[in-house]
Amino acid sequence: MKFSSVVAALSAVGSAFAQQTYINPVLWYDLADIDVFRKGNQYYYSASTMSFSPGAPILRSGDLVNWEFIGHSVPRLDFKDTAYDLADGKQAYVRGIWASSMQYREYDNTFYWIGCVDFKTTYIYKASDPAGTWSKVGEIGTCYYDCGMLFDGQNIYVAYGNTKISVAQLNNDFTQKSTTQVYSSSITIEGSHMKKINNRYYIFVTQPASNEYVLKSNSGPFGPYEFKIFTKAPASGIQGSGNPHQGSVVDTPNGDWYYLSFIDAYPGGRSPALAPFVFDSQGWPSLKAANGFAIANPYPVNPVPVKSTSGTDTFSSGKLGPQWEWNHNPDTSKFSFAAGGGLVLKTASVTKDLYHAKNTLTHRILGPDSTATIQLDISQMTSTDQAGLSLFRENSAYIGIRNGVVILQRDLTLGANWNTLSTGRLETSASLPAKTTNVWLRLHADIKPAGTHQGVFSYSTDGKSFKQLGTPYTMNTTYYFFIGYRFGIFSFAEQGLGGSVVVKSFDLALGAK
Repeated sequence: MKFSSVVAALSAVGSAFAQQTYINPVLWYDLADIDVFRKGNQYYYSASTMSFSPGAPILRSGDLVNWEFIGHSVPRLDFKDTAYDLADGKQAYVRGIWASSMQYREYDNTFYWIGCVDFKTTYIYKASDPAGTWSKVGEIGTCYYDCGMLFDGQNIYVAYGNTKISVAQLNNDFTQKSTTQVYSSSITIEGSHMKKINNRYYIFVTQPASNEYVLKSNSGPFGPYEFKIFTKAPASGIQGSGNPHQGSVVDTPNGDWYYLSFIDAYPGGRSPALAPFVFDSQGWPSLKAANGFAIANPYPVNPVPVKSTSGTDTFSSGKLGPQWEWNHNPDTSKFSFAAGGGLVLKTASVTKDLYHAKNTLTHRILGPDSTATIQLDISQMTSTDQAGLSLFRENSAYIGIRNGVVILQRDLTLGANWNTLSTGRLETSASLPAKTTNVWLRLHADIKPAGTHQGVFSYSTDGKSFKQLGTPYTMNTTYYFFIGYRFGIFSFAEQGLGGSVVVKSFDLALGAK
């Protein structure tokens, strides 16, 4: 199943599409800390993923509006800490892939990703094909926090920092050649994106979480830099959300410029918003319209549709699509693909704690509200296994199967340092008919900031008639976890390993079913 812009799925946008206009968000998924660039007629988009694996998803578009997932820059969170494997009793929530940078280097026809992990080490990965296999280039013992990479001919520059902004120059083997502080701000700024436009050097930075500023140098990559506001708390296209901020700028083949930012839109997360901007005679950028993120704008280029975001994944290709990410690194020996389709999840952890259960497979929730339905073959579960569908974040709930009973577990909570505070409480349960082998579990989630914020769980034994289980679960809207709520498919053992389930299908539908 391929994924693209939610806009293509909305009837209101169907009308706008015919007029070759778009509205924000261009993609109602949680895809924050954006870096975007153009190679020819194709645009590429990279985002943060924290402790989800693989990390740093890559999306591609032909028009900056309709996007599809094509891969990940970091195939596994190989950061020299077993916490990323949910091993040794440790976890890595809110660590891992933060704001980072992916760019194409024409000099060697290669795509590169760079990012700081755990505030101490910067990692570099590369690939000849962004949809193909990525490999680690190396590590730098300096944290390029919230970095933006610029390829300027054969020169490699990286802008980074919080309030004090620096520019590093790298050698051709991606080791550090030098680093120079180029600006110190009296306000908090971060999220650097470095560009060279008309022989001027720019570093776009954000003042979290509302304003965007720009540093401009006419003298070279190391400055001196002037500092000026770019966007001041621009209006959002999502009711009840935050201001579009922190993103990257990109041009079209025709020379028009666009700013792809993101909007804090919890409980769903942070979603991309696009607006056109222009440069004045002195090279300073400003939005074409002050409310450019909140209005319909003409497509940057002729629309290039991609397949709908909604649909059914039967896991029949023998590999997971790039829209999927595990909670922490998976145990690859504990999942496989059935010959006739379906994802086999063997229990990989002995635990009663979903937050420490390995091989929980997650999928972003499609906004403004959507429904996920999974079909589970439970015939190989043991009496002490649990498997099901979760509404996954630092406050969670799930519908699951345990010993022939459907259960609703709620109020799972992460506390200080993201350690488990509560494994939740059983709200209610329902017995399944004897010898039931297939169960359908459903979760409808309203992630509109101005919506109900509720998740509603239901189940079926025939895939047609569904019965709600328990009361709706209200999602929180705090930003501290950064990643928004996700659908999570899990299977774990409370006692011994050996059981398994087959996820025969995952269906995603916009709205309620």
